[in-house]
Amino acid sequence: MTFFSLLAALLLEYFRPLGHPLPHYLAFWRYAQYIERQLNTGQYQHGVFAWLVTILPVLITVSVVYFLLGAVSPLLAWVWSALVLYVTLGFKYFSKVGERIARALEAGDLDAARKELAEWRGLDASALNADDIARLATERTLESAHRQMFGVIVCFVLLSPLGPVGAVLFRLASILGRKWGASNGAGRFGEFAARAYYWINWIPVRLTALSFAVAGDFEDAMYCWRTQAQDWPDASEGIVLASGAGALGVRLGLPISAAGGRLQRPELGLGDSADAQYLNSAVSLSWRVLGLWLLTLLLITLAKLAG
Repeated sequence: MTFFSLLAALLLEYFRPLGHPLPHYLAFWRYAQYIERQLNTGQYQHGVFAWLVTILPVLITVSVVYFLLGAVSPLLAWVWSALVLYVTLGFKYFSKVGERIARALEAGDLDAARKELAEWRGLDASALNADDIARLATERTLESAHRQMFGVIVCFVLLSPLGPVGAVLFRLASILGRKWGASNGAGRFGEFAARAYYWINWIPVRLTALSFAVAGDFEDAMYCWRTQAQDWPDASEGIVLASGAGALGVRLGLPISAAGGRLQRPELGLGDSADAQYLNSAVSLSWRVLGLWLLTLLLITLAKLAG
C-alpha cells in the first residue's frame, strides 16, 4: 500500500499540481503564528509546549481518520494516504519554477529571472547578476527537492504503519524549524523547533544526499559532503547542497551581490560556475533520484507480495 499511495499522490501532483500559495499551508502558518503570539515568552519550555500544541492536533487528526477509514475499508485508508501525500508533496511546483528561471537566464531576461527567484526564495533579487541567480536557484532546487519531496517520502515510508502521519510530521516540523528556529528573535523559544526538525530530518537528509551521489558523480558528491557541508550555516542543509553540488559538478555557495555589497558565503561543490544548464541539471537530478526511489520501493513491494 505504501508504494501505491505514493505513486497515486505523485501522479496527482504531476497532472494536477496545487496552486500557490497553498491554502492549507497558509492556514497552518496562521495557526502557528497565533500559538506563537500566545505562548512566546522567550523560554525554552514554552517553545516545547507551543511545538506540541501546534503539531500534535494535526497528527492525531490525520492518524484517527486513517484508522477509522481503514476499519471501514482498506481502500478508503489507501485513498486517504494518497490524498494527504498529495497535499504535502511539492515536486512539480519547484521543478517548474526552476525551469522558468533557467529559460529566462537562457533568454538573457534577468528581470524575469529576478522576479521568479524573489517570489520563490522571498528575497530582494534586484542586485543579483546572472551567476548569482543561477547559483541561488540551483540551491533552492536542491533544498526543495529534499524538503518538499524526499524528506516527506522517507518519513512516510518509515512511519507507514501509522498511515500518512510521517509525511505530515516532516512537513510541519520543517515549517516550524525554519520559521521559529531560524528566524525567531525572542530568546530560546525557537530552539526546540530547530532541534526537533534536526532529529526528524537526520535520516532523511542523509538518504537524500546519498541518493544525489548515486544518481550523479558519486566520488565528488561524497568528497564535498565530507569536506564542505559543515561550513554551511545550516549543517543539514549543507549536507544536501554539498552532495548535490558535487553530484552535478558545479560550484554553489560563494559570495552574492546584495544591496549593501557582497554577501559572503562558503563555497560548495567542485567544477564550473552555475548557469542555466546546471539549474536544469539540478531538476533532472531530482527526477533521477525520484525514479530510483520509486523503483526501489516497487521491488520491495513486489518482494513482499511474492513472499
